[in-house]
Amino acid sequence: MSDYIEIVVIVEGRTEEIFINKILKDYLDQKNIFMTPIQISKPGQKGRDVRFSRAINDISLHLKQREDTYISLFFDYYGLKNDWPGLDEAHKKTKPSEIASAINNATQSAVDKKLSKYRSDTRFIPYIAVHEFESLLFSDPMKTALVLKVNQGKIDTIINQFGDPEKINNSPKTAPSKRLKKLYPRYKKTITGITAARDIGIPKMREKCKVFDHWLSQLESLVGEPR
Repeated sequence: MSDYIEIVVIVEGRTEEIFINKILKDYLDQKNIFMTPIQISKPGQKGRDVRFSRAINDISLHLKQREDTYISLFFDYYGLKNDWPGLDEAHKKTKPSEIASAINNATQSAVDKKLSKYRSDTRFIPYIAVHEFESLLFSDPMKTALVLKVNQGKIDTIINQFGDPEKINNSPKTAPSKRLKKLYPRYKKTITGITAARDIGIPKMREKCKVFDHWLSQLESLVGEPR
């Protein structure tokens, strides 16, 4: 047993990498969860080209490197390509928790089928965010509005329409980042977005985003477990 864990998180792109390094890592360090983000292979390639054929190679590599580390993912459901396990089932769902359950369970099964001898059933914890990173920024409309220098009411209107930050997306043109950029044309994921995320804080995101919270709860439950 160990009172801490080390976890490699394979991420989609630079935004997720910065979010983990600048914000999430500090939060988890206090819980003895030491997280290292690594962009999916071919990091210079534009995001939204997340193929399972690429991901499984990275997952395999990191599971084989050290027997005492854990592996996770931080990808956007809408960025997954057609070879990803569970997409057909996930497309039938409407609730964020059901979409996440369908895609994460299928991902776990596909990885276990190929990598069970490396204890993928206990060492691999998939996390497919139902929507892109910016959905987390709708956890606290007041703080996001302050960073974007816009009227909070405009963000409240979006939240009221969907009722849940993890539901904000009904087409590529109305994704969370597109909505923020429409409110604030100078919006940049790795600058404005990260600033807003830091001001909001992980506890507030966990309170409002249950799929995100479930992922972190899974990681927390690993501390103290036999390896």
